[in-house]
Amino acid sequence: MIKKVLFPVDFSLVSEYAFGNCIPKFFSTGAAHELILFHALDVDLQSPQELEVAEKLEKKYMDKIEEISAEFREMGINARGVVRLGTPALEIAKIAEEENVDLIYMPMKGENILREMLIGSTAANVARIAKKPVLMVRYEWDRGKKAVKCYWDARRVFDRPLLALDFSKCTEKIIQSTELFKEFVKEAILMHVVDYGKASELEKITQEAIQKLNEIANKLDFPCEVVVHSGDASKEILMTAPSMNATLIVIGKRGRNILQLLMGSTAEIVIRNSVLPVLIVPCD
Repeated sequence: MIKKVLFPVDFSLVSEYAFGNCIPKFFSTGAAHELILFHALDVDLQSPQELEVAEKLEKKYMDKIEEISAEFREMGINARGVVRLGTPALEIAKIAEEENVDLIYMPMKGENILREMLIGSTAANVARIAKKPVLMVRYEWDRGKKAVKCYWDARRVFDRPLLALDFSKCTEKIIQSTELFKEFVKEAILMHVVDYGKASELEKITQEAIQKLNEIANKLDFPCEVVVHSGDASKEILMTAPSMNATLIVIGKRGRNILQLLMGSTAEIVIRNSVLPVLIVPCD
């Protein structure tokens, strides 16, 4: 069960859309108990005068967040707000640790979203540095309707998750993360991508992977479908999830080596290109 959800607020159209649509629907399922609304004031303080201005801004935004929190409380959602000075991504990761939240709900922009909305780099940086699971949700700008478009159904996000398992220590962390939402899962997809070994060994490796996935499935508290593909891991995950009607991609995140820094890790590529929500599970 998810006890605490941290939602970073930037007072953009994305935030407003989430306030009025996604968050109430998400909490209406009983998936979470408490909502923490957080805003970071990214200001560079060089003088006492600037500090005084920043403190006034902090109070202004705290008043705004308290108004929103009060609206959520009227809906029956246990909500409260926090405002701090600092770099948004760093402060989001820090308060997530301090509050021991179960989940960080992080909106991410699509290619066509307006500039004034949540900056994509903040979402990406939170995904990289946070030590708590991060739910990345994509939004786009609908030019025709001139409104924010969300690609997910907040009431069904945990219905059919695809768990991307590579049999590293990340696999155990991903399986542990299902404790947060297992009562809402109707059926999960356990997926492994074979991107290693010799071509002549592919059939043997595939059968071994299927056996491992079946062993994991037998230990879980919900029905599972097992899938093994071969090829590039990120591409296979991105193609398989929508084709199998997944409602969520769950993937692990590890510290990156030099090659991953240059090319991008599987998790980062999936985050960048997935239309579906992506739950990032820290493995380190």
